[in-house]
Amino acid sequence: MIDTLFLLLAAFMVGLSKGGLASAAAIAVPMLALFMNPVKAAATLLPVYIITDWIGVWLYRRNFSRRNVAILVPSLLFGVFIATIITPYTPEAVLLIFTGCIGLWFCARAWLKRKDEGRAEAHILPGILWGTLTGIASFITHSGGPPSQAYLLPQKLPKLEFAGTIALTFAVGNLVKLPAYYAIGQMEGLNWGLIAQLAAAGIVGTLVGRYLTRVLPEAIYMRVIQTLLFALSCILFVRGVMELTSGA
Repeated sequence: MIDTLFLLLAAFMVGLSKGGLASAAAIAVPMLALFMNPVKAAATLLPVYIITDWIGVWLYRRNFSRRNVAILVPSLLFGVFIATIITPYTPEAVLLIFTGCIGLWFCARAWLKRKDEGRAEAHILPGILWGTLTGIASFITHSGGPPSQAYLLPQKLPKLEFAGTIALTFAVGNLVKLPAYYAIGQMEGLNWGLIAQLAAAGIVGTLVGRYLTRVLPEAIYMRVIQTLLFALSCILFVRGVMELTSGA
């Protein structure tokens, strides 16, 4: 019963993210990893990600940055391709620590920077780098939030445009992950009845996330995103260190 409640909570958090509160979803897999295999947790939540992704796309169909999507989507797909190859050989702890460090670096940069720092441009080469890292981290731990936000948040996009860009980018990326997960055997033996319940919780979360994104003032919205990113990055880093040291 407790396990099911945590799964439903995780699915709701996935929905919150797809509704606009980016980074909320990426906390889900580390939370579930407290009582289940993280790979199985990621596979169980993948259908929820895909369903809520496309609800998010519909909600933000008029609000996204075409240039950023054009840069990030191919880069993310390249990252998924790399991750499909390296997953059997890369310790998960290493990727968790790396992904957590990216998020912590961004939060430190955002909170310590000078107030008069201007708006960054959507440059291609940084976008390819961050997009590739997003694809790798997203494939293995569903934690693509830190690298994607490290690229997007300095651009200071309007909050709806930021949310729509994230929604569309990950909608394509997560859909491509499905056959890749099948190829490495992560989709076998799933409880599809439970997944249907999780999808319903995710849909509710998407609508709630959209409402909160719309009503929160711009400054508060960005602070919420950064706080979630910081919390997530700490969780990923600590969990990675614990796994690495316990296996030593």
